[in-house]
Amino acid sequence: MRDEQLLRYSRHILLPEIGIEGQEQFLRSHVLILGLGGLGSPAAMYLAASGVGHLSLVDFDRVELTNLQRQIAHTHARLGRTKVDSAREQLLALNPELTIDIHEARATPDTLEHWLDGVDVVIDAVDNFATRQLLNQACLAKSIPWVSAGAIGLDAQITVFDPRVADSPCYACLFAPEPAPPEASCASMGVLAPLVGVVGAMQALEALKLIGLEGRGLVGRLLMLNAKELRWSEMRVKRSATCPVCSVRSV
Repeated sequence: MRDEQLLRYSRHILLPEIGIEGQEQFLRSHVLILGLGGLGSPAAMYLAASGVGHLSLVDFDRVELTNLQRQIAHTHARLGRTKVDSAREQLLALNPELTIDIHEARATPDTLEHWLDGVDVVIDAVDNFATRQLLNQACLAKSIPWVSAGAIGLDAQITVFDPRVADSPCYACLFAPEPAPPEASCASMGVLAPLVGVVGAMQALEALKLIGLEGRGLVGRLLMLNAKELRWSEMRVKRSATCPVCSVRSV
């Protein structure tokens, strides 16, 4: 690690849970962030600031005025630009040493298989059920852990799925692929700006635990936040022996 890096990351290095070895692991790591909206923005910015050396950004959308209430990786000056390009500019301004790949496309089985090559952790910051089911299958196939979160209105949730852990549930253990639930969106229901900031930052925290930070993670635990009352609740999630996805894969 160079002198400049030792200074930049000194507050991490001082932590016994990280130290120089942990920070070097961050620098060697590759995280894919799927979605650069309200959750993906703070997650990406904290991972960049923390020194995760390689980030892959995926989003097919462009920056709109309604995004700026909560999507802090974007600015008024970048309205109309692709979100991946806007986010890359923001992250490199924060930490110019990063390697950043961008993919302006929708997630499909084929694109996910390509994007996940060499990735250590995935941040799920998308807003639809079908994409999460595709991501679940892709991460299972490549044994890549992923941090999933969602937020709507004044409520949010976050958990971790890790195929490397024998008893880790997969997304389909928690939310069966069929029947698909009705979709709810920020455009129709709204979402509180600081809420996605809190949960997106937690996604970055869980990703760091998966790649070098000592600490108990959220595998098998679904945390739910009621922001109106600032109350957390936790639900234990077990791997399902009859899961239509991971139980079939393990046979």
